[in-house]
Amino acid sequence: MKELFAGTYLRLKKTRILSNFFNLSSIQLSNALLLILLYPVITRIVGLEAFGLIMLANAFAGLLGIVVNFGTSQSGIKDVAVHKNDPVNLSRIFYNTLLIRIIIFLPFILLFLLAGFGNFVHYNYYLLAIPLILSEVVNPLFLYLGTEKLAIYNMANLIGKILIILGVIFLINGASDAIWVNFLIGGINFLIYVFLIFRGIIQYKLPFTFPVKTDMIQLTKGNFFLVGNNISVHLQQSLMLFALARWGNPMWLGAYSLCDKITWSSRLLIMSISNSVYPKAASLFNADPHQFMVFKTSLKKMLFMVFLGVSIGIMIFAGPIIYIIAGQPNATAVTILRVMSLVPAAAALNCLNVLELLIRENNRSIFNIAVVLLILAFTLAFSISALKNIYLLGAYTLIIEISAIMMYEFVIKKEHPVYA
Repeated sequence: MKELFAGTYLRLKKTRILSNFFNLSSIQLSNALLLILLYPVITRIVGLEAFGLIMLANAFAGLLGIVVNFGTSQSGIKDVAVHKNDPVNLSRIFYNTLLIRIIIFLPFILLFLLAGFGNFVHYNYYLLAIPLILSEVVNPLFLYLGTEKLAIYNMANLIGKILIILGVIFLINGASDAIWVNFLIGGINFLIYVFLIFRGIIQYKLPFTFPVKTDMIQLTKGNFFLVGNNISVHLQQSLMLFALARWGNPMWLGAYSLCDKITWSSRLLIMSISNSVYPKAASLFNADPHQFMVFKTSLKKMLFMVFLGVSIGIMIFAGPIIYIIAGQPNATAVTILRVMSLVPAAAALNCLNVLELLIRENNRSIFNIAVVLLILAFTLAFSISALKNIYLLGAYTLIIEISAIMMYEFVIKKEHPVYA
């Protein structure tokens, strides 16, 4: 076992996976820092009910951001990694990615403006979250991760998070300012990403290349299943917010939003690990599938043990965590968080299964699983909202995660039995 871990470490070091991981972990840690420092500030300034509305609009903007991104953050990483030493093709990939995002984004702006003529509840919260979607249009992570040069992106991202925290502290002065929180977050991210785009164009000498129709059609077809999966994953996370906003009560919405963001900070770290191994794990799989499975198994065990410890910590210290973040005791939030605490451990078990199907280019199975999980999420979200059971509310995300593990394991063992 010792030799196995030593061999894995040397292979990771040689392929720069460790470098990518530490850079990406810094990015995700800065996001976690935002969650830890920003959310207590917001809840103490605007209150738990307004916080729930902020997170509701944030989730809706995140959903539209996934549609706008259209899976290009995933497909773009692989394409950039292949052509990172070819300025002509790298330029083509770069501008294709930005253009398809812009094309999808523009109709959403029109729809948002037209929606203003309707009598939509909390419309201003959604309208002022548009900068969050716009920041996704110009997010150049695919370029910096594909070229495996994340230091500048990491630093700019951290500066952006610090500016957001300071902006909220000095510019948000009560519940009446709550509608501006997402505007502030999205606006600062947009400016940071625009800077990174121009720096990338200069650094990699990317002359403007007007995208051709065939490339756009191929990108649209190739990413259809990816974007479908991403939408499903996001909805699995946010459907409960929408259901509580419609049939629940404001305090439950606020409490659930808070607990969801706490567990999500752990999921950000898990995603950073998955993203860090993605560029090189594909090469390892192509060279020796059996060696890839050895690597996957050892890393999966380590991840599970680490995040099981995180889950136990959240379960034990749920009360103090809620008090620190919310600024006051909240029995509802503590109960929800204790039930949700096993989500990080469950997510750690499944992240490498998703990565494996991506590497095998089995996007259809990923999409099929996503559809089933989305149907399950719809059923659970609205049933739990109707039943108004706090324990089921906390178990919602955990049920989704466990179901995902079972389906991914089933697909891998059924379709790839030799390597499972």
